[in-house]
Amino acid sequence: MHELRSPTGAVVREFATSSGKIFAVTWHGPWPPDLQHLLGTHFAEFQQAVQSPNARAAHGPLTIQQGNLVVELGGHMRDFAGRAYLSDQVPAGVRAEGIH
Repeated sequence: MHELRSPTGAVVREFATSSGKIFAVTWHGPWPPDLQHLLGTHFAEFQQAVQSPNARAAHGPLTIQQGNLVVELGGHMRDFAGRAYLSDQVPAGVRAEGIH
């Protein structure tokens, strides 16, 4: 795990395999993160899923599962949190519930 902290209080954690491949990222902070930056090449998948008719349109936490990409996000003013992971890349012995 690699943790980044910003002067504004945001914390981003990257989870990597033993070979260094990032399989998950989590965030917590006073503002929503730049998901395009955090999700990288998977951002287009996320955008497509959010725009689908099945995406939750109401206020509250949002969970998106598009193929092997899982994104969970939520929060309110000055307290945003979430995580994203690739379900097929989570190493053996690591549970998705433990990624936070």
